[in-house]
Amino acid sequence: MRMPPPPPADRPSRLQLFMRRQKKTLRPVAGLFLVGILAGGGFLYLSSPQTKSHLSSWLQHIASKAPLHIVSIKTDGAQLTSPEAISEALGVHVGDPILAFSVSGARDRLNKLPFVDHVIVERHLAGDIVVHITERPPFAVWQHNRHFILIDRQGNPVPDQGMTGKDAEAFTKLPLVVGVGASEAAASLIDVLSKEPEIRSHVAAAVRVNERRWNLVLHNNITVLLPEGEEEPAIHRLASIQKSTHLLDRSIVSVDMRLPDRLTVTKQQSEPGLSGTSSSPPPEHTP
Repeated sequence: MRMPPPPPADRPSRLQLFMRRQKKTLRPVAGLFLVGILAGGGFLYLSSPQTKSHLSSWLQHIASKAPLHIVSIKTDGAQLTSPEAISEALGVHVGDPILAFSVSGARDRLNKLPFVDHVIVERHLAGDIVVHITERPPFAVWQHNRHFILIDRQGNPVPDQGMTGKDAEAFTKLPLVVGVGASEAAASLIDVLSKEPEIRSHVAAAVRVNERRWNLVLHNNITVLLPEGEEEPAIHRLASIQKSTHLLDRSIVSVDMRLPDRLTVTKQQSEPGLSGTSSSPPPEHTP
């Protein structure tokens, strides 16, 4: 009986073919499994406090050794904020490593300075630090409930950040407005007074009465009662009277201008020849 020819020596057996197929299937799975192990191990390593500390120290060391340094510091928009205050808030100088400069930290410190509304801090790897400052300049001082508050033209409080010393003294010459509603209505009155510097120089404070009208309290304690809604013509008329008669320099108590066709002056009893009150028509009708 004839025997079957033996299989070729290079032909794989069925078992070998099966193993080869399994290797092709398992190879990607094994690769993904290995990547997962490495990624998980790396995450655990990097998230440990010791690793974070070493990494931070390493980055700071690299930053200190880097050839990038600050070559210029430029600022704009600062009218009330001194260069010294800005420099101290930035915390860096020309020549320091630029990669060690914290933009967010500098921005937070600058925002805490008096009169700063907001800032933009830029760091350029060419070596430039640029600071754009937007200030909210105070327009007046509002006295309310025995507190003095700096306000802007819109009547909003100005962030003075607990200003003291010389910075506070610089704003003692701002107009003083008093009373409920005085902050919102101050701008229009102060603008009118600015057009009549002679009257403005006499005014110590403007008091809002019943949130409707103004009284002007002068430095010599004279009170000028202005009409509601007619402050501008009344102040211009008062300037004309002051120019011709120097009324506000005399020993009087008050000037009532609430009536459009009448000016009532209350005089001090101590002035010789003067007592009580007197009324007169507006200056345009005075001979």
